[in-house]
Amino acid sequence: MDNFYITTPIFYVNAKPHLGHAYTAIIADAATRFHKLMGRDTYFLTGTDEHGDKIVKAAEANGQTPKAYVDKISGLFKGLWPSLEVRNDQFIRTTSPAHIKVVQEILQKVYDKGDIYFGEYGGHYCFGCERFYTEKELVDGKCPQHETAPEYIAEKNYFFKMSKYQGWLIEHIKKNPEFVRPERYRKEVLSLLESGALEDLCISRPKSRLEWGIELPFDKDYVCYVWFDALINYVSALGYPDGDKFKKYWPATNHLIAKDILKPHAVFWPCMLKSAGIEPFQRLNVHGYWLIKDTKMSKSLGNVVEPLDMIETYGLNAFRYFLLREMSFGQDASFSEEALVGRLNADLANDLGNLFNRTLSMTHKYFKGMIPVPDNAEEIEDAEIKKLGQKAMEVFQTEFAEMRFARALEGLWELVRGLNKYIDTVQPWTLYKNKNMKRLSTVMYVMLENMRKIAVHVWPVMPDAAVNMLRQLGIEFDPRKVDLSKEMDAWGLLDTGTMVSETSNLFPRVDSIKKDEPEAAAAKPAKAAAKAKEAPKAVDGDSGAIEFEDFQKVDLRVGTVVEVGKHPDADRLLLVQVDLGEAEGPRQVVAGLADFFKPEDLKGRQVVVVANLKPRKLRKQLSQGMILAVKTESGMELLTASGTVPGGSKVS
Repeated sequence: MDNFYITTPIFYVNAKPHLGHAYTAIIADAATRFHKLMGRDTYFLTGTDEHGDKIVKAAEANGQTPKAYVDKISGLFKGLWPSLEVRNDQFIRTTSPAHIKVVQEILQKVYDKGDIYFGEYGGHYCFGCERFYTEKELVDGKCPQHETAPEYIAEKNYFFKMSKYQGWLIEHIKKNPEFVRPERYRKEVLSLLESGALEDLCISRPKSRLEWGIELPFDKDYVCYVWFDALINYVSALGYPDGDKFKKYWPATNHLIAKDILKPHAVFWPCMLKSAGIEPFQRLNVHGYWLIKDTKMSKSLGNVVEPLDMIETYGLNAFRYFLLREMSFGQDASFSEEALVGRLNADLANDLGNLFNRTLSMTHKYFKGMIPVPDNAEEIEDAEIKKLGQKAMEVFQTEFAEMRFARALEGLWELVRGLNKYIDTVQPWTLYKNKNMKRLSTVMYVMLENMRKIAVHVWPVMPDAAVNMLRQLGIEFDPRKVDLSKEMDAWGLLDTGTMVSETSNLFPRVDSIKKDEPEAAAAKPAKAAAKAKEAPKAVDGDSGAIEFEDFQKVDLRVGTVVEVGKHPDADRLLLVQVDLGEAEGPRQVVAGLADFFKPEDLKGRQVVVVANLKPRKLRKQLSQGMILAVKTESGMELLTASGTVPGGSKVS
């Protein structure tokens, strides 16, 4: 039997869990459930990272000792998972004695090998990241993650000879294309490794500056750098070096992380493993950010989404489905309650819920609630829906195995929508009216058997809903008795004569958003501040009217797009270079057009730009204006002149 070992990052306990943590844990749980149904022996690890500068600062801010603080926040993470139907096999804490013992053993092993040396280093230290940055890694002199200026620190520390393994790591990644996925992150890591010499890694902090950490086994005056400590949890949890779980699961390791911690996992960790003589992990799976109006969630902005609030309002099934269906794995995605409600109503209530409700109701109306015995004769519609089902299940299983969850669910929903269409085509009510019961029994069995297949496939995504759907079909679900890989070819596993439920109401429609959207809540402080300023009086009761002088302030100009590139940190944004006939050359506009236009579609086109808009940074890229466009039912249309005009022509 194949093994499957999946890990989330151990979550840093400097703040309570939010949507980003919930997403990572839920997709790890879904992947575990999927591989379990595919016949694999699975092991799912999660936990908390509890050492470092930020923990000390957070504890001080809360008037607690570091130990009391980490106990509290770690408990919040551990307590949240059952509410999300996350069923991890182990929860590790880096303050546990067993973990500390393994960290010190590996440190000593790497030290004895000669891969750790003592030296002096001066560098730009970001306390938010708890790491040193080189000059070329900084953006405008600031940390690329926190956008704050790091502090220059010079001190004596211990260093890991990471540079020694640069060539080996490049070769390993090239020989193993699935080592880092999706492909975009593999390319990013290779670009980093091939762009210059890899620096050695500072792996200690002097106790004179930080005591909250694991003491180095070869120098009691220093503690271990938090990343060197944290990464080792993936093997310490399995009882490295001699534990049975380590021997069984380590070769089948799938790490799951967000893109902000790509470098530690794709560079630091493989080099550490190589030095310690441990086989590299199998895969590193990297997902994007959840954004609120194209902005990363931030406690300071007040736009953090609380998972339990969403579950209380819309239910766990809808919440889990939305997270896996809405985000294309590896890319960023925008979260809004409006989008969640849209998915709930369209995919779950209208498609899946309606399918179950109408089919169960017809089974009771036509066959007294019992699954009928199908006739041997098969019509063309039956063959077509079976073929569609096989294709849908093949797509689901293939894409889910690659962690392309959105594609997997879209593939399965081809069957859901196909079955609703099948009902409308074969018209069971007409067959019943014409007393064609043989044909009707086959039609109903085809419907019910495909519904069973759908329910089994959605169990990894919506376990509670799947169990209830199967119960409505008269089946008690036992994952140990399911082999998902055989479902494409298997038929007739639904026992005839079984009583089904009269109706199904698992996914009731939501008519409107039940709470303020997170982004609306984030805007409240700004609205309150704006109230302090006296607003202009409305003109003749028309609050939307403006004076002509106000309109004259807007400088609209026509420019030609000369170059377009993708934003490095936002999938929905493009970096558009527009020639407005200015002496200093084209100006850059950051435009949210990536969902509607490919870069090559924009190059050479003329666009209307708000030229006197105050420049600002959007996801670290300077935007000097705004391109005007119109949202349509079919997508987006650009505003432009009716004919070609010189660059910089003023709209008047």
